[in-house]
Amino acid sequence: MKKKSELLFISSFPPRACGIATYSEDLINAIQNKYNHLDIRVCALDSKDGTNIYPERVKYVLNTSDVQAYFRLASRINEDTSIEKIFIQHEFGLFGGEYGSHILQLLYTIQKPVSITFHTVLPNPDKQRQAVIQSISSLCKKIVVLTKHSLHTLETHYGIPSSKIVVIPHGTPAISWEDKYVFKKTHQFGDRPILSTFGLLSTNKSIETAIHALPDIVKQFPKAIYLVLGKTHPEIVKREGELYRTDLESLVKELNLQSNVLFVNKYLTLHELLNYLKMTDIYLFTSKDPNQTVSGTFAYAMSCACPIVSTPIPHAKEMLQNNSGIIADFQNSIQFSSAIIRLLGDSKLRAEMGKNAFHQTRGTVWDNAAISHVNLLDLHSVNSTTTLRLPDINLQHITRLTDKFGMIQFSKISSPDIKSGYTLDDNARALIALCRHYKLTGEQ
Repeated sequence: MKKKSELLFISSFPPRACGIATYSEDLINAIQNKYNHLDIRVCALDSKDGTNIYPERVKYVLNTSDVQAYFRLASRINEDTSIEKIFIQHEFGLFGGEYGSHILQLLYTIQKPVSITFHTVLPNPDKQRQAVIQSISSLCKKIVVLTKHSLHTLETHYGIPSSKIVVIPHGTPAISWEDKYVFKKTHQFGDRPILSTFGLLSTNKSIETAIHALPDIVKQFPKAIYLVLGKTHPEIVKREGELYRTDLESLVKELNLQSNVLFVNKYLTLHELLNYLKMTDIYLFTSKDPNQTVSGTFAYAMSCACPIVSTPIPHAKEMLQNNSGIIADFQNSIQFSSAIIRLLGDSKLRAEMGKNAFHQTRGTVWDNAAISHVNLLDLHSVNSTTTLRLPDINLQHITRLTDKFGMIQFSKISSPDIKSGYTLDDNARALIALCRHYKLTGEQ
């Protein structure tokens, strides 16, 4: 009997604390939730001293510092008749060798079709970096990038034809619209203006830029609180311990901001993270790395209707064009404080930017990212029985729109607009739909 065909993801993977690990888990979950009969396995990228205990989905673990391990993995993949296609998540720091060149030993040896996502695409490469990326690209069937800027950089700085590259934006959770004020009250923050940043802490995050901006903000908005969400990056902890966090805490004391800054020093679950973002009035992205192509933290904040104040990384410049945030220069606390004060003082503008951010990320929800990847990788050919799974029927919005009199005509996103009143035809259609639902489910 023929084994079931598999797609193999090669990526860092939870419980490893890494942004790409989270990205891969979210994407795989979305594909498997959206499609029937797709079997996805993982080769987890780890270091020689890796102590992670991986879930059953992880079929292989690659010690990325051992160049011979890449040959051994390729041989196992070639011999594994169940694996039909391979999809790699690429970041320079994930693979061993100069500029992550060990990956080439894997790609030269694998005899099955490989596609890859480049999470970072650096402009103006030196000859060696350029050669590594060109070699990887020549050995892969398709290349995914997360921004148009990355596509343009691969074309102009690496000579890779655009016909081989596809832009699939970073996925986002499918969040329902929440009233931030109501949500804050239920989580004991009352009416405090909430600023936040999240992600694994490192000096590149430049959290001190936001902290230096706070004194001017607090003068006008004394209740403002800045939430620094996330633990220190594990690789940073290995090298220098909690030195960066300690420096930030000392800066908070020096500026007498203890009542206005809260460090949440843990690796947040998705549920915890989204709760914080739903309460956030303004999300701050302070990275000082101009070559940071994309940020998942940034995308997730937008999906939770957070207006953004961000440094001008390519992702921000693309996403904030639709009046969903404000760009501030790298490490410029004065510009950050000015933008934040402007937004905190103008609730109408803040709400408008939040709604624009929310609407802009509806097209990037993980379900849509899943469909784009399945079509790109032609995963229907991995298993001929693969079909798109329809979502469960969800009556939450009908429930929200219906009061004792009937169904309200319009809503503002997910909040009923009682001023719009009721119409006979809407209520007639709703009654027909609910009768059919009852006939289908027997649920009153």
